[in-house]
Amino acid sequence: MPKQIRVNAFTLQSPVHQTPGLWRHPDDRSADYNRLEFWTGLARTLERGLFDGMFTADSLGTNDVYGGSLDAALRGGVHVPKNDPLLSISAMALVTEHLGFGVTSNAIQEPPYAFARRMTTLDHLTKGRIGWNIVTGHSASGARATGAELIPHDERYDVADEYLDLVYELWEGSWDDDAVRRDKASGVFVDPAKVRPVRRSGKRFSTDAIHLAEPSPQRTPVLYQAGASGRGRAFAAQHAECIFVSGPTAQALAPIVADTRRRAAANGRDPAELLFFSLATTIIGRTEEEAQAKLADYRRYIDIEGALVLYSAWTGIDFSRFSLDEPVRHQKQEAGIFSALEVFTTADPSRVWTLREIAEHVAIGGRGPVFVGSPGQVADAIERWVDESGGRLES
Repeated sequence: MPKQIRVNAFTLQSPVHQTPGLWRHPDDRSADYNRLEFWTGLARTLERGLFDGMFTADSLGTNDVYGGSLDAALRGGVHVPKNDPLLSISAMALVTEHLGFGVTSNAIQEPPYAFARRMTTLDHLTKGRIGWNIVTGHSASGARATGAELIPHDERYDVADEYLDLVYELWEGSWDDDAVRRDKASGVFVDPAKVRPVRRSGKRFSTDAIHLAEPSPQRTPVLYQAGASGRGRAFAAQHAECIFVSGPTAQALAPIVADTRRRAAANGRDPAELLFFSLATTIIGRTEEEAQAKLADYRRYIDIEGALVLYSAWTGIDFSRFSLDEPVRHQKQEAGIFSALEVFTTADPSRVWTLREIAEHVAIGGRGPVFVGSPGQVADAIERWVDESGGRLES
């Protein structure tokens, strides 16, 4: 019997996430991103729709690669303004019972000791429904914002390994399971003998303190990871339970999925236990004709410049210098997300994309596919995608 396909909603607390320009549509409510009711209402809708979770992107950087300026991103609201997603999680947890919450935090820019406490707090308040998407930061703007250096790509994962070692120890090693007694008769709330400090002096991260929060339902949150480069896959194969992947075709993703599973097995893990979440956009109507009409309507509002703002930020390449009808070839990247360029170039050698084609693709749903049709047609398309990309593997 086939395994269940798990479904997350992909969000960002900004007027634009994966569909630049669509905030202008008369029926779109994305401009309300800074209202708590927007997020609690969305959480209720997702729970009613039996979604497994809400997966939220975030960064401290801005999309200023396109044209060497932030102007186009500001004009289109492309990931700016952008709010902190952690602050709304407890409110969304209060109005739901089963929905999980995966939140993004940077293992280079967020101090590990304070971050570990925030995640434990959210694990308590959500009753064990919190996850962490581990990112390492790819943008120069994010490094400038925090006064940090932009670390070379592969070295960022070395830093993240050290970060994980520290937060693991805080979450798992500082408090015994039975340390908290809450004994009113004796007046003992915590047994001091069952709490110990974490003493670690590393290359980048050090601490000498107990974990401030008592053990939460999960202790360590569910771990997501989204790096699809070779070093990113190695990191995911060591740490991640859920892996976020994105690409325009299943053929582009299949080698990434297979290689990550192979690396996990080499680490002594069961490769079938890794869950892959592929970015995809669905546009559904009662009939295929109705769904196609919706897509045509949405395309009237897309922002091609906004799409190029996104793609330039993802790759670290200023595509304002390219002709829209120029084929996009693989090139050496000094910064950015390496896989964002690879999935449109080397990952599927049978397809050559022009910049216009990439922009039009990115403008509706980002780097993933768009499934359009009736509910049955879209469900079938999702199942084919999962199977062709290797996302479903029986244990």
